[in-house]
Amino acid sequence: MNQERLIIVGSGPAGLTAAVYAARAMLSPLVIEGTQPGGQLMITTDIENFPGFPEGIPGPELMQRMRMQAERFGARFRMEEATDVQSEGPTLSLFLGDERITADALIVATGASARYLGLESERRWQGRGVSACATCDGFFFKDKQVAVIGGGDSAVEEALFLTRFATRVWLVHRRDELRASKIMQKRLLAEPRVEIVWDSVVKEVLGEEPVGVTGLLLRDVHTGQERTLPCHGVFLAIGHDPNTGFVKGTLERDDKGYIRTIPGTSRTAVPGVFAAGDCQDSVYRQAVSAAGSGCIAAIEAERFLAERGR
Repeated sequence: MNQERLIIVGSGPAGLTAAVYAARAMLSPLVIEGTQPGGQLMITTDIENFPGFPEGIPGPELMQRMRMQAERFGARFRMEEATDVQSEGPTLSLFLGDERITADALIVATGASARYLGLESERRWQGRGVSACATCDGFFFKDKQVAVIGGGDSAVEEALFLTRFATRVWLVHRRDELRASKIMQKRLLAEPRVEIVWDSVVKEVLGEEPVGVTGLLLRDVHTGQERTLPCHGVFLAIGHDPNTGFVKGTLERDDKGYIRTIPGTSRTAVPGVFAAGDCQDSVYRQAVSAAGSGCIAAIEAERFLAERGR
């Protein structure tokens, strides 16, 4: 069994920023990367809203640079999956399968995963027209037609946001009424560039090389009739699932699974355990906000350890 001063679980913007700050504080953090290091940005082709890159930067390159920066200052990495966290008094235990590692402090930065439809064609065009973040990728669809899949507040917000760029926004919903709040529905219906496609589900995402997405094949849930909807971008807005199952029973989570932190901090109810990024943020879900919360978590973890002489 190994004993660590600080373990960081997660290797997206929050986890890697925490690693940079913790490593510069001479804490030699151990970063548990997971089996798919880099988080959601690894499937993002171009990022144009992360400060410092006026020409934009591919998501995988940004993650690699952040990892190299953390490694330069002494962060260590293991490409393994955390399976459990336990707290026994001052001792924190992280399990990697059957292996147990104890730590004085722990930062959970495991992010969240966007829900997808589960279509093979959806995976094929991911990052080339298929997205789960209008704020991140909407700019790339200026003067084009796009479709948003969903019917809740998030879907309506995405559709309204996309009207800043797209000439036409289709909102595809499987029912004959939206789940979004009345005020959001009112705003949507008042927007002339949005058209709702009722009672329809996506059967296939259409595309061609080298263009990318060219449309959607939709099926009417009542008649079974199929139709093609031409569009250049498809935005999934059917929810996110925080990657927090392994902390269940140890850390307090809300009804959606997001880790609860003390307002204004990254501290959880368990002393020495901090949370950063999309695993505790259900509102903003941006790379830069995740990075900022990773910085906060690392500083608070450093102070926690210093106060206890560790």
